Amino acid sequence: MEFTHLHVHTEYSLLDGSSKIKELVSRAKELGMDSLAITDHGVMYGIVDFYTACKKEGVKPILGCEMYVAEDLLEKGQTAREYAHLILLAKNNEGYKNLMRLCSIASVEGFYYKPRVDKEVLREYHEGIIATSACLAGEVQRYLSRGMYETARDAALELQDIFGKGNFFLELQDHGIPAQQVVNQELLRM
Repeated sequence: MEFTHLHVHTEYSLLDGSSKIKELVSRAKELGMDSLAITDHGVMYGIVDFYTACKKEGVKPILGCEMYVAEDLLEKGQTAREYAHLILLAKNNEGYKNLMRLCSIASVEGFYYKPRVDKEVLREYHEGIIATSACLAGEVQRYLSRGMYETARDAALELQDIFGKGNFFLELQDHGIPAQQVVNQELLRM
């Protein structure tokens, strides 16, 4: 069965990732994987090293980022520290350019403790990007973990509307965390 990791953090995800890019790509190749993504938190610092390492190993590089999505990227008050995670993957060159734009906007205009974007900016720069609902800190998963199925469904439909049909996917994870088991069942139901 073919498998590709699409939610991967490297040493560039401070306090969340420790995988060294060359070792990560080498291990993926060793395991017979023909492609691999990089989705560091809020940044794309490792993209060039990742791309180079993948090409050297014959692994298809999938370039991405785990974005922090705030209600309003210009808000800098107490509620501004509330944000949801969202995985973005470039599916073509236009997507890569838009991903770079989003990361720049997040760092220059939206930075407040973290580099942030909002849905308005995502709508503007969504072309060529595939999105997944991310981890338990994703908007859809947060609502599901609170028992708010209808609100979670509405959030998923909004993200599907932003990125287009066939460009937004619900992400299942299993790290042995009990909350993931509950959320995964609801994601499968959705």
